[in-house]
Amino acid sequence: MADGTDLLDSGERLDAEALRGLQLERLRASLRHAYENVPFYRESFDKAGVGPDDCRSLADLARFPFTTKADLRENYPYGMFAVPQDRVRRVHASSGTTGRPTVVGYTEGDLSLWADLVARSLRAAGGRPGDKVHVAYGYGLFTGGLGAHYGAERLGCTVIPASGGMTARQVQLIQDLGPEVIMVTPSYMLTILDEFERQGVDPRGTSLRVGVFGAEPWTEEMRREIEERFAIDAVDIYGLSEVIGPGVAQECVETKDGLHIWEDHFYPEVVDPFTGEVLPDGERGELVFTSLTKEAMPVVRYRTRDLTRLLPGTARVFRRMEKVTGRSDDMVILRGVNLFPTQVEEIVLRTPGVAPHFQLRLTREGRLDALTVRAEARPDATPEDRETAARAITTAVKDGIGVSVAVEIVDPETLERSVGKIRRIEDLRPR
Repeated sequence: MADGTDLLDSGERLDAEALRGLQLERLRASLRHAYENVPFYRESFDKAGVGPDDCRSLADLARFPFTTKADLRENYPYGMFAVPQDRVRRVHASSGTTGRPTVVGYTEGDLSLWADLVARSLRAAGGRPGDKVHVAYGYGLFTGGLGAHYGAERLGCTVIPASGGMTARQVQLIQDLGPEVIMVTPSYMLTILDEFERQGVDPRGTSLRVGVFGAEPWTEEMRREIEERFAIDAVDIYGLSEVIGPGVAQECVETKDGLHIWEDHFYPEVVDPFTGEVLPDGERGELVFTSLTKEAMPVVRYRTRDLTRLLPGTARVFRRMEKVTGRSDDMVILRGVNLFPTQVEEIVLRTPGVAPHFQLRLTREGRLDALTVRAEARPDATPEDRETAARAITTAVKDGIGVSVAVEIVDPETLERSVGKIRRIEDLRPR
């Protein structure tokens, strides 16, 4: 596959010096826009003793206060908007499963920019004008479906708006309509894969060439599983509704070495999740974003809770973020040891005899927390295979993560299947 450098837009062709100059210009304008039009930012800047004119270099951004999801919820629904209501063309929202949803707004200019950025992302992933794109992200208040949809159309693709669910129909549509690209969560792609095999259809024989997977952390082991069983290139896309939606960063198909952040529109920092101190590139911490060009709802130093590190650009001039290893709010502290679901995923996916479906069940035994890894057996696994797999996972978690867990190998098709973002942790501890 050609690397597509002949298709790069003007932003992707910036050199490092020009990019930094553009970032500072846009950053100063975005800070002023937020300060002048959002009471929350005016109050938080004033409280911190800084103003837009105090940002004379990119490093000065560290002087400004953070924005958190709690701040967005406290200003529900429209308190973070920086434009009059009659300029807002669309609203999206988070699921709100842990409290009030976070509502985000878009002007006509924001929607056009978003489409441009998803089109840029799709092109970096290997999509091309004329491709058919099967969108299996959910449509609605979640930004995934509509974000992918309008970006694919902006690139010049034909969109198949399948949305999530009705997995048997997903398989039928892929066979009948012949898409070259699929956009979906990686966990739901595994559910689709299971359905192909249940129907007796070879998933390697489809028209699919590229899978663009996002909305949840996933590992290199899952990439290999999907690529080998589907015979496609599997690449990562990153975004979150509070910043804009999918299309904040994208892995390039020619390198698959982390996600290039579209730094001409989003300025990234990585901070110590406990102290808030800005960390140098290369050190792992919590990802923070400041929007540079958003109109309806600019965000300043928004704490994503995603854990990663910043690396130099390769396929593009923009810096890369390493694949997200987990979220600070998904971390399980088990008997003093920090554990992330992705660490267990790596172990499960390399264990013979088990399928790539697992769940972590947290319970409390006396005064101590306990964790059970529940993994599905493959259909052809014997009882001896199950016992061997359970011992292997127990040993690997103990040796690799440093904590003892129970392991339960359950029958095939037992665990909850994803039609969107997967729920990996079942917390049964008493409140």
